[in-house]
Amino acid sequence: MRRKRVAVLCASLMAASLVAGGCGNGTAGTDGTQTAETTQTDNKSDDGTISLTVWGAEEDADLLKQITDSFEKEYASQAKFDITITAEAESNCKDDLLGDVLNSADVFTFADDQLRALVAAGVLEPIENSNEIASASVDGAADAASVNDQLYAYPLTADNGYFMYYNKEYFSDSDVQTLDQMLSVAAANGKKVSMDWSSGWYVYSFFGNTGMEVGLNDDGISNYCTWNSQDGSIKGVDVAQSMLSIAASPGFLNTDDEGMMEGIQNGTVIAGVSGVWNANDIEQAWGDNYAAVKLPTYTCAGQQVQMASFKGYKLVGANAYSKNAAWASKLAEWISNEQNQTLRFELRQQGPANKNASESGEIADSPAIQAVLAQSEFASLQRIGGNYWDPVQTFAAQMAAGNPTGQDLQDLLDTMVKGVTASNAQ
Repeated sequence: MRRKRVAVLCASLMAASLVAGGCGNGTAGTDGTQTAETTQTDNKSDDGTISLTVWGAEEDADLLKQITDSFEKEYASQAKFDITITAEAESNCKDDLLGDVLNSADVFTFADDQLRALVAAGVLEPIENSNEIASASVDGAADAASVNDQLYAYPLTADNGYFMYYNKEYFSDSDVQTLDQMLSVAAANGKKVSMDWSSGWYVYSFFGNTGMEVGLNDDGISNYCTWNSQDGSIKGVDVAQSMLSIAASPGFLNTDDEGMMEGIQNGTVIAGVSGVWNANDIEQAWGDNYAAVKLPTYTCAGQQVQMASFKGYKLVGANAYSKNAAWASKLAEWISNEQNQTLRFELRQQGPANKNASESGEIADSPAIQAVLAQSEFASLQRIGGNYWDPVQTFAAQMAAGNPTGQDLQDLLDTMVKGVTASNAQ
């Protein structure tokens, strides 16, 4: 009954605030905070079997079966296991876990922007060998799995970002350094460079390295945003004017992933901003001319500005409320170890968060994986509240259309920022 009351309390607290600390599967310390019950004994069935449920993407079912089979073999001398693999969209993981934390997965994969909420609810507890895990991970991965410099989950992939695909038949290595030159080459050949301006995920690239900022406030819900700034060497109107110039180029195409892939297939698109999920199809279309690189610079306020990006990671968590918490932690670490991150790339083409894995074999030779890793130097973790998306989409649509109503750019920026920073973000 104690655990159930704790879970209900955490769910109530989550509704009010997404701050780290919260409740946990532990006892109160002298300072009133929760501390882990490190002496908890795992529960076994009557025949001594350890039962564990693993949540993962439906597409990962075969991969997870191989991984859990190897886990059972590795620890066969210590326990008998009954491991169930259940399809669960990583984007829904947090909500489904918090909906019934006591009866949810023991081990689960999830997107890094869900971490803080899971920590606040006590679903995730600090990882004991955090220094070892962090040192084995690529730059940024441990930060994405941490709250207040404490590691709470195991980094799994480091490929949830975007970069520039290009066709080497048309572009040289120097061409792809600047967006101006790429658009010029495309226009000269009657072709297009594509990018999706219908999503604030991609539109961030124009503002991210300008000195202007957007992010999540301490309440974990609302945003701050200075994209309408009228100070500094680059102002909001400068970015808006640059976007209008790009949109006016005959070499530019504003389209989503589906439109980009259609253009690549029919030959009209020769470069495009996207992520690793399209790597196989693009390589098949372009063959030996297939290439990928970090995002280029673009002209803004008379200078070349490196295009930014959001970066994201998949993480593996062990449910602190699991009846077999110690074994859940062992399995979570096993799923994310170097060997199985390499296997994940071989079977699913997902870029590893493990440093050694990312630098070895076919992974080191993958243009898409190496491009997203190179872009990560100019990328930020996606830490924004829900009111970010619609205002940015509306603003970008106006820019993509060439500002047909002739509205004052500062007014458009002010309206966007007012929407992004609205206090009722969810």
